[in-house]
Amino acid sequence: MKKLKENTIYVIGMGPGSEDAMTIEASEILKECDIIVGYTVYLDLLSDELKKKELISTPMRQEEERCRIAFEEAKKGKKVAFISSGDAGIYGMASLMYETGVDYEGTDIEVIPGVTAASSGAALLGAPINHDFCVISLSDLLTPWEKIEKRLKAAAEGDFAIALYNPSSHKRKDYLKKACGILLSIKDKETCCGYVKNIGREGSSVKYCTLEELKDEEVDMFTTVFIGNSQSRMVDGKLITPRGYTGENR
Repeated sequence: MKKLKENTIYVIGMGPGSEDAMTIEASEILKECDIIVGYTVYLDLLSDELKKKELISTPMRQEEERCRIAFEEAKKGKKVAFISSGDAGIYGMASLMYETGVDYEGTDIEVIPGVTAASSGAALLGAPINHDFCVISLSDLLTPWEKIEKRLKAAAEGDFAIALYNPSSHKRKDYLKKACGILLSIKDKETCCGYVKNIGREGSSVKYCTLEELKDEEVDMFTTVFIGNSQSRMVDGKLITPRGYTGENR
């Protein structure tokens, strides 16, 4: 069992959400901590046993306040776990915790890695990112769409396999279609693709399609989309991107 350090906040990537999908280290720390701080949706994913602990949440767009709450609780001598879905260092809260931490001298931060959606989703589809790949978020809440568009073009021109996070929302229903349009200007329309909804959660589902078909698919914020490179193909019903070990790929 991991012994928790004093004056340390553990920033934990909880993976898809269920305890059996967490790393052993993440699970042990959550069991040992006094208080768990996180976004309401993520706290709801905790097991009944972990929900017996003191839980503190803030709504969406109150991320900095959530960070400061964690530091204030740590100052009281409590063992604090601060949770993010997936990996806290991949579109998570780790960087903001470090930025906020400059105002709280004497409190350390330890990041505990988790399984990000690019990994857990890829495993359900097969092996779509088994070679060089990019992860790009389509959310323009913090990143201008013009910059996202440049990144999509660069990934397509570099023939990277691509994992797309945050492909759609109520306010961004057409963003996946827009992204596919950009990619189709460079990539073949028959490029193998797939997506996974609700990874590791109730109602999880998988679908395979071509890039041309993908642009008309309905997805949401809990969907992770995978777009193959020029070598990606379907093998025994699974989407794979070969590394190049076999002779035909050399």
